[in-house]
Amino acid sequence: MMSVHAPPAATRTGFLSAYLDSLAMVERLHRLLLDVIKDEFERLGILDINAVQALLLFNIGEHEVTAGELKTRGYYQGSNVSYNLKKLVDMGYMHHQRCEIDRRSVRVRLTERGRHIREVVALLFARHAEGLERHGVLGIDGLDRVNHSLKRIERYWTDQIRYIY
Repeated sequence: MMSVHAPPAATRTGFLSAYLDSLAMVERLHRLLLDVIKDEFERLGILDINAVQALLLFNIGEHEVTAGELKTRGYYQGSNVSYNLKKLVDMGYMHHQRCEIDRRSVRVRLTERGRHIREVVALLFARHAEGLERHGVLGIDGLDRVNHSLKRIERYWTDQIRYIY
């Protein structure tokens, strides 16, 4: 006898399959985004910075933040933020300064060189946005629907993490 509250097995399997496809797509899109940035930098002869570091500079923008804030604000998704910050400071893309109030904390912001990299990435993204729309790949309504769905998944996952703790 089938429960009234449980969907049929075929429906559950179909939804699970679609969900797993979506997860794989999100992962592939992130890797592809890094490849797109890497290719742009190679085309421009910018070889001393990697795509993860460039995306970090893009996300920081004009803000001055601590290393901890990079993750909480969603500017950095990786696990080795300290390594990348040190490299960016050493290469002259970021300034760092000890916080006056909490000496354990270091605040970072972009240098002129870092702002240049941010601008390169911003122009790349603007070009891609224009191309997506111009070629009819995706319009504003489509992007709004995608973003709405992704935000709902993000909220659900966030609730799951909070529920665990």
